[in-house]
Amino acid sequence: MSTAVPPTTRTERRTAAAPDTVSWGADPYADALRSGRGPLFLRRSDGWLLPLEVERWCAGADAADLSALRRCEGTVLDIGCGPGRLVAALAAQGRRALGIDVSTAAVARTAATGGSALHRSVFDSLPEEGSWGTALLLDGNIGIGGDPHALLARIAELVEEAGLLIVETTPADVDERVHVRVDNACHGGRHAPDDLFPWARVGTRALLRYAAAAGWTPVERWSACEAGDQPPAAGRCFVSLRRRAAPGGRC
Repeated sequence: MSTAVPPTTRTERRTAAAPDTVSWGADPYADALRSGRGPLFLRRSDGWLLPLEVERWCAGADAADLSALRRCEGTVLDIGCGPGRLVAALAAQGRRALGIDVSTAAVARTAATGGSALHRSVFDSLPEEGSWGTALLLDGNIGIGGDPHALLARIAELVEEAGLLIVETTPADVDERVHVRVDNACHGGRHAPDDLFPWARVGTRALLRYAAAAGWTPVERWSACEAGDQPPAAGRCFVSLRRRAAPGGRC
């Protein structure tokens, strides 16, 4: 059974996550999901851009996705499910899976593809806390909230004892926390200051450091290509982690 979190902690976490809810739930992200195409970026205040792979997210699960889904155990919670390709793929396999996302457009598209999803933040109250067999953080979602340690600690509350977490990491050896906004243009435009929200980019080495501090033990690391004809260098990077039992066997 998961350890209860004091109400003040949950409130602080929901407050910290609120900017994500506003930004991801509004245009242009919602427009991109409805149309199934970009361009779409995360833009830092200094103009740096991180392309978002809307077309891939809105397609079916690819070879790299399936390499992660094959490792899932029990019931699956997809955190930041987006348009729902992973939830739909699991449902097609007869697996019980639920997606959560702060975008109503993402939840609607997930339902349209045959998956189940709720309009929630990971820091909100969720169904069956402490009993999920596997949690997924793919497509850069380790960046949610801009605080990887807080996110990993929260997910430890959601999965069962010895539950599994599968994380996609940035291929580069990076560990950064930034403030970004969702943008659909390569050039800068006018934005309100409160458009910015916290985000993180984390490579495998940094993830393992945060995971150890948040009660997770590494199980496996692998890379996988989206298509069979791609070279290994083009692969996406994944890490699976197992929730550690607290001293004395309590979780």
